Amino acid sequence: MEEAQLQPCIKVQLGKHELESIVDKAKDWALMHGIGIRSKVAFNKNQLQVLPFTLLPSSFPKENFQRAKSIQTLLNKLMHKVAHNHDFLQKSLKSTVNADPFTARLFHIYETVYKEGFAQSLSLGLFRSDYMLHENQIKQVEFNTIASSFGGIVTVATQWHKYILPQLGYEDQLKNIPDNNPINGLSKGLTRAWEMYDAEKAVILFIVESITYNICDQRFHEFEIHKINPKIRVIRRNLSNLVSEAKLGPNKELMVGDSEVAVVYFRSGYEVNAYPTEREWEVRLLIERSRAIKCPSIQYHLAGTKKVQQSLAYPGALNVFVKDESARKQIQEVFTGLYSLEFNDEAEAIIDKAIAEPGKYVLKPQREGGGNNVYGEDVKVQLESMRKTEERCGWILMDRLYPPAQSNYVVRARNEPFEDNHLNFSNVVSELGVYGVVIGDCDIIEYNEEVGHILRTKSHDEDEGGIAAGIGAIDTPYLID
Repeated sequence: MEEAQLQPCIKVQLGKHELESIVDKAKDWALMHGIGIRSKVAFNKNQLQVLPFTLLPSSFPKENFQRAKSIQTLLNKLMHKVAHNHDFLQKSLKSTVNADPFTARLFHIYETVYKEGFAQSLSLGLFRSDYMLHENQIKQVEFNTIASSFGGIVTVATQWHKYILPQLGYEDQLKNIPDNNPINGLSKGLTRAWEMYDAEKAVILFIVESITYNICDQRFHEFEIHKINPKIRVIRRNLSNLVSEAKLGPNKELMVGDSEVAVVYFRSGYEVNAYPTEREWEVRLLIERSRAIKCPSIQYHLAGTKKVQQSLAYPGALNVFVKDESARKQIQEVFTGLYSLEFNDEAEAIIDKAIAEPGKYVLKPQREGGGNNVYGEDVKVQLESMRKTEERCGWILMDRLYPPAQSNYVVRARNEPFEDNHLNFSNVVSELGVYGVVIGDCDIIEYNEEVGHILRTKSHDEDEGGIAAGIGAIDTPYLID
């Protein structure tokens, strides 16, 4: 499909030496302000390298940007209601649970605590809704309910782009870069949940990977929490650590050593390798049985699965959760085509279409964290291989989106191949994410806010755009009419 084009925010012509100087400055600025990551190639916890980021902000239509921001609280409310509708979760995930062992384990935990009765009625959601431009409209790519990342680093990236434009002589363009401070909003959500737990000496527990590469983003949350309320102490553990350290108190308090936990913030636990043995699954169940406020709770986690999001795209599905017609229309307008692969005539028809024209679709499993989707001719190969097996019920199909390309320069942790006499621009495409915070129980939403945004940018010919994987880059929207 032929790509549409957006004009870059500014057209810069820089000579080789000037470009080298600016890129050196950009890298130093990034490392000194926390746009960094630990190397996956040569891991050393005492060393950081530059996380990929764009030298300049990328153009994004103002009207679409504002639409994405304006509906975030509606989406927060929708996903909160979905998470508290047992019948909808059960019906949506029935076939997936039979086909996908990982989702089945999560659902078993949910069913267990649902039948026992939740010790903690409140859930905390730090959400992110992701969009791409497609035919001059924003369309939702996915809705993240667990470990919605880069709220800390993108706050700093916005500051970088507000710094570099005046350096290049474009101070008058700063008005087109919207203010952005998601780390404050996300951390306020965590501190608000801590306050609602109402135990002054209780801690916030970050559940992290065994080896944490994206350390800057996680620590930004921790340090911002301290700024907001210095009384709050944050501790970090992986699920394997908690096998020996975590237990329930007499009133179902979650205890880690001698510390009572008020809030559990999962930055891990959404991937298979977080559960290397049965004991990690037992710890996850113990946490869900506890009185601690979970971010996300198991029901929020399941509400964010691809299959549940696909179920919401069925005609009439939103009517159950969104009674206001105007709100329902706003949400429906950003939905794109999502298709079930269960065994029925409708699914057989969409599989035929996808095999015939695989470039029009993306095949998605029930996994988070990037790098899991199937594109192009591989869609055809994968569908043909699993068409007659139950495995297909663990996947969904989505219409493929083709956002407009533009030129920008990505700064990476490597020596740059500068071309003489001009800036080595390349064609890139972007994905907008909007962050939201929600706290509530099955009856009442206590807190519901939109708290900021992120732009993630990748080369126009890349399928996946993982930033931590070094493919995509942190970016900032430059709003255009």
